[in-house]
Amino acid sequence: MSYFLPHLPTGWHVDQAILNEEERIVVIRFGHDWDPTCMRMDETLYGIAEKVKNFAVIYLCDITQVPDFNKMYEIYDPCTVMFFFRNRHMMMDFGTGDNNKLNWAIEDKQEMIDIIETIYRGARKGKGLVVAPKDYSTKYKY
Repeated sequence: MSYFLPHLPTGWHVDQAILNEEERIVVIRFGHDWDPTCMRMDETLYGIAEKVKNFAVIYLCDITQVPDFNKMYEIYDPCTVMFFFRNRHMMMDFGTGDNNKLNWAIEDKQEMIDIIETIYRGARKGKGLVVAPKDYSTKYKY
């Protein structure tokens, strides 16, 4: 489903997407279109794009084609989703220890909508870190 969502082909395009959006959350999926984890995430993002268009805009960015942000945002995972609001990186406490990004695929569309909505509400209040609506620390039961 990645071909339905807008791609950001250069670092300049990523910067402009983050800088120019004043009222909505910018959701950027960093990764590869051919990666299975990204494919699952893209399917979810495409499924919710129409529902969240009033408060979020979704973009995709290939980390091989645009390596500019890999070191800056510590993008080492095959699929990483990051959130921005008014040129500010929005962080979310998922309970996993990494508050900067979402680095696994979420296949439940309502769950992803809840995450974006929580970030949007916190961002409108001026918060830089919000708590996830669900605790992901027990995702993998060891």
